[in-house]
Amino acid sequence: MDINHILFVSEMNPQIKDILNSYHLTQSYRFVTEAELSETDLDWADAFVSFQLSEDYDFSKVKWVHSLGAGVDHFLYKKSWDEQVLLTRMTGPFGQRITEYCLSYILADLQCHTPFSELQAQTTWQPKAPRLLSEAKVLIYGTGKIGQHIAKVLSSLGMKVYGVSLSGNSKPNFETVTSFSDHFSKITEMDYLINTLPLTEKTDQIFNRTLFQYTSQLLFINVGRGESVCEKDLLEALTSEHVRGAILDVFAHEPLGADHPFWRHPKIRMTPHIAAITTPEEAVACFVETLQHIENKHPLPNKVDMVKGY
Repeated sequence: MDINHILFVSEMNPQIKDILNSYHLTQSYRFVTEAELSETDLDWADAFVSFQLSEDYDFSKVKWVHSLGAGVDHFLYKKSWDEQVLLTRMTGPFGQRITEYCLSYILADLQCHTPFSELQAQTTWQPKAPRLLSEAKVLIYGTGKIGQHIAKVLSSLGMKVYGVSLSGNSKPNFETVTSFSDHFSKITEMDYLINTLPLTEKTDQIFNRTLFQYTSQLLFINVGRGESVCEKDLLEALTSEHVRGAILDVFAHEPLGADHPFWRHPKIRMTPHIAAITTPEEAVACFVETLQHIENKHPLPNKVDMVKGY
């Protein structure tokens, strides 16, 4: 596959352009915003590099599309794809970033940060014993690289870690892994639930009233995709205390509208999709490595499986 003309459509274009200059590549590049993007640009390009576009485009005009994010649902989900077009995705330290994000909230919960802050505001001295990680159980939806990294770290700290995946195949650092067909069997025992799943037809709104009815005083952490959660059902679960709190980094519509009830809900903590943020340096390094693999006809570990959708 000959790649000579590469089109970047990204908010990070100024930083990406500067960093790319240090690689001294021979290809020609264009850097445009989505507002500036035209059919002429797509006709010119052999490769298209972007993430989270607001519109659909005809990617059959190019040979290769590279996602600057780990997720590719914005390219594939409920959309047609020309299988002659190669699709690759960003890889990087996502497992480490997401693991530290989840661990920070789990520790804050076990160490009673919020209750002690409230007592401080009331000038009330009221000791309470924090719980240990070894006393807690967590269920991770998604046992791919990110889920496995979370499981490795949390299990090394003493947590009992369980998993749910499409296949239900066992993986290291998980006590057990169950399939989607049997994923309710462990939920009632859990203190924490972490979603790392990509968005597919099988994961769309998987976290719904049916699932939350099996939970009791659970802390829900979503670092996967916002569309995997039925927002109305999550709010109901928080009211009924099937879910005692939610840590949400991803949302069905981003940025979240100012009138959305999540903003002011006392049991919800929100972050603006930063649990696995891609830096310009990481984005360029992965792009260049993928380009070199293509040029040298080497296997592509970040090639997207069109059947699985990730």
